[in-house]
Amino acid sequence: MFEITQLTNGDVVLRDADDEGEPLVRISFSHEVRGMLGDDLVGVAEAMIDAATDFLGSDAHEAPDEADAPPPVIH
Repeated sequence: MFEITQLTNGDVVLRDADDEGEPLVRISFSHEVRGMLGDDLVGVAEAMIDAATDFLGSDAHEAPDEADAPPPVIH
């Protein structure tokens, strides 16, 4: 099981819930962005992590097969 946690330095991390070691993902926001996001900071980081896992779980990150690629347009 994984957990998303905000560290004392403001970074948001994704880590194994049973392991206090190095996180799998670390998101660092600038002080300016932290101020703009306020209480929504962890929610935004969570949405970023969700988007990344959705992307990795889809075929969107794979290079298109040459047979599926449209022919080049020559003018």
